[in-house]
Amino acid sequence: MVQSTGLENDPGAKKKVVNRLRRAHGQLAAVISAVEDDAHCAQIVQQLSAVSKALDRAGFLVISSALQECLADGDAQDEDVAQLEKLFLSFA
Repeated sequence: MVQSTGLENDPGAKKKVVNRLRRAHGQLAAVISAVEDDAHCAQIVQQLSAVSKALDRAGFLVISSALQECLADGDAQDEDVAQLEKLFLSFA
């Protein structure tokens, strides 16, 4: 089983993931406010789309970092690579 995200060894990637998650957090807060304020459905859907994209990008970056670390590690197990591939495809 994959034990690492690969982010602990890549501060730049970790910062990007955290920034994207914070952006998604802010966008989700905007969606909640829009729903509470009875905003037009187009505005709500647009904000939901932005949240979804931000989360997807953060997820791809986490998986990419983990794949890079797993493949760089000479002890990578086939099951680790298969699990990461499955995770990657879940975002596709």
